[in-house]
Amino acid sequence: MRILTEIVESIKISLDSIRANKLRSFLATLGVVIGISFVVLMGWAISGLDKALMDSINLIGEDMLYIDKWDWSGGKSWKEVRNRKSITLRQANQLISELTLAEIAVPGATFWGANAKSEGIDFTGIIVYGTTADYSLLPSGEVEKGRFFTKFEEQLNKKVVVLGHKVVSSLFPETDPIGKIIKLEGYEFEVIGVMKKQGTMLLDFVDDRIYIPLGSFMQLFGGTHTRNISIGIKAGNLDRMDDVREEARGIMRRIRNLKPWQEDDFSINETKAFEEIVSTFRLYVWGIGLGMTVLSFIVGIIGIMNVMFVSVTERTKEIGIRKSVGAKNRSILLQFLVESSTLCLVGALTSIFVCSILVFATANILPKFVPATAFLQKFLPFEFVLYATIVAIFVGILAGLLPAMRASRIDPIESLRYE
Repeated sequence: MRILTEIVESIKISLDSIRANKLRSFLATLGVVIGISFVVLMGWAISGLDKALMDSINLIGEDMLYIDKWDWSGGKSWKEVRNRKSITLRQANQLISELTLAEIAVPGATFWGANAKSEGIDFTGIIVYGTTADYSLLPSGEVEKGRFFTKFEEQLNKKVVVLGHKVVSSLFPETDPIGKIIKLEGYEFEVIGVMKKQGTMLLDFVDDRIYIPLGSFMQLFGGTHTRNISIGIKAGNLDRMDDVREEARGIMRRIRNLKPWQEDDFSINETKAFEEIVSTFRLYVWGIGLGMTVLSFIVGIIGIMNVMFVSVTERTKEIGIRKSVGAKNRSILLQFLVESSTLCLVGALTSIFVCSILVFATANILPKFVPATAFLQKFLPFEFVLYATIVAIFVGILAGLLPAMRASRIDPIESLRYE
């Protein structure tokens, strides 16, 4: 109980000292303020990356595999991947027909940079995705308004289209697009549905897509025998992923006539590719953040240590009086450690307050100009605020240790003579 009383009294003395020497206290804690800011903002950035990763995984689906010519993770050399033969529609259909363990498999073909017009508005750079009616059963096939095309429309190669969220806002900013006609590369298509907004930091292009039946796609853009096809395979649950992956790999190797000693000339992509990307971002954030944090804390420790040494010198006579009336060395040591920790804690709380305002403003304003940053959280993660507070107290103890030890060893007789 006595120690608690001493701590409370020391905090009061420290706050009085901060109020009496505002500029000196601010300069002393500046390094701590900067260091804590790095810790908090680093946590905010990492939590945002984690959210972007989860958004991308939810869009793709944890139990999804995508067999493609291209490697999402970039693990292979560009030249090697570019020289691979395309996966043709015939090969894709053969793979789909022979799969036995997967819940569903869907082919898809992509054309980048198409042009669409509607009611006098042009939209260039659209991504046209040709697929089958089963695409609506995948996690990324959720329709917000209207419907996806049916198997009957797919078989008849109907000129129907489902628009991505960004395409709708560009072509039909003020009207309901359902039932309207758009011209895609000069051909008329009826709008039957609108996809749910899906764009994430890692997949910001998906809202620029429009979806049409695969047969209509081939009629429009050609390449039935040469165009690369991607096959989306839904395993059904995570426990079946390994079995489905190996079955798909074996069938695809046979279809592609690969010898046992030859490497795969196709890629099996899954959400692990995004986990690797986020891990790389996380490594950079941690590396830069921790480096700057350590440097800032070193500056802060030196600054606070100097202030505490000055404080010890200024209060030498006070320390002597306290010792002469029975104060123990432990009490003097505790007083100065609490004062230095309080100084750091005030700096930390100031930093957290400023960072909270900065984060809230950034998360609300930046996405309006850069939509891909919509993943940013509007509030600081509580755990990092807690970590920052604990670190501030620890830094305060570290910075005040030498001055506190010096104060506790002052000779009371000599200190009473000090002027």
